[in-house]
Amino acid sequence: MSEAPKSEAPESGAPDTGAPPEGGARTRVRRHPERARYDRATVHGILDEALICHLGFVARGAPFVIPTMYARSGGALYIHGAPASRMLAAAAGGTDVCLTVTLLDGLVLARSAFNHSMNYRSVVVVGRAVDVIDPIEKRAAFEALVEHVCSGRYADARPPSAKELAATRVLRLDLDEVSAKVRSGGPVDAAEDLRLPVWAGQIPLRTAPGAPLSHEAGDGPPAVPEYARRYRRSGWPG
Repeated sequence: MSEAPKSEAPESGAPDTGAPPEGGARTRVRRHPERARYDRATVHGILDEALICHLGFVARGAPFVIPTMYARSGGALYIHGAPASRMLAAAAGGTDVCLTVTLLDGLVLARSAFNHSMNYRSVVVVGRAVDVIDPIEKRAAFEALVEHVCSGRYADARPPSAKELAATRVLRLDLDEVSAKVRSGGPVDAAEDLRLPVWAGQIPLRTAPGAPLSHEAGDGPPAVPEYARRYRRSGWPG
């Protein structure tokens, strides 16, 4: 599969959002710049809908990319884990990291194999993560992480104890160097391929929650809460 060559016209309706903010050259979208989005609303919307990020870092001279959960709070992202985590130690080691998030919206089937593609929304963040030491911010980060996974859950769950907070490392990555990239619409076929007797179009893909499965351990199962019965993500329709 391939993205459309640069010589082809961009997808119809793709807005021109201009250049990234000053100082954001590392996150400037160079391949298909017409798909770039630098506005905070788009960036935040993608980050708030997705559940998993991939964090790229270098440890002992070798590159790694590790999937992990995250949460956005204002203009920053939080990630967490065990204090002994190699990922967190490297990320907080004073060197730049790269965090990416991707939402896959559909498959794009063109008349030629070369022009097949995917519809997606993605975010790239580059910067230096810092340890969260302040206990108030750390506890707020815990709440943000739980609420990002399931809005409304933190008020029901037991909050972390002081011991649990101490046993968890939390890093903050500010959204100073960030960009989004979005592809939507159908295939971009070469003019000579439009006459081929081959079906072309899109196959939309969506994430859909299943029915909650109660854990029967404990002192009697309470009723399934509304936020679990009607689970949805920010950005989902309905």
